[in-house]
Amino acid sequence: MTNRIAIIGSAGSGKSTLSQKLGEILSLPVVHLDRFYWKPNWTPTVNDEWDEFVKEAVCEDQWIIDGNYTRTLGIRLNEADAVIFLDMPRLLCIYRIMKRRIRYHGKTRPDLNEECPEKLDWAFFIWVWNYKKRSRSKVMEALEQVKGRKQVVILKSRKEVQEFLDQVKNNGKI
Repeated sequence: MTNRIAIIGSAGSGKSTLSQKLGEILSLPVVHLDRFYWKPNWTPTVNDEWDEFVKEAVCEDQWIIDGNYTRTLGIRLNEADAVIFLDMPRLLCIYRIMKRRIRYHGKTRPDLNEECPEKLDWAFFIWVWNYKKRSRSKVMEALEQVKGRKQVVILKSRKEVQEFLDQVKNNGKI
């Protein structure tokens, strides 16, 4: 059985939504890394403290952990039974970050620390726009290194995500 699932992908790719849905279907606890990385007023956690948090989180027997944080990706991949990479189109991710900015204006998203109201600045927009060029190759290399030992699922569209969720619902497993 798959008890530890890492979900990765660009901001706006649907990691939090997928992790919530999978958590409900598989009865697994969900850890949104953004909720723990960002301290009040969008203050990042220092590296040593962050590394320790991730190491402790992956020691649990069951989890779905969603988030980017490429620097600690290896820690999650080593402990995961399965990895889901949401390799979504750039424009879909841009659309989604803009949509959530409007939806959560003046509020905090459910997957974030309560003292981090939704924001969208130019630097974040550019970060999402450049995700494939900047981060995708690193993610693909990491997945290549674990694919013989871990179950690796790459989903490239909303349709593929829905088909995957339907399959998990029907089979009760990934």
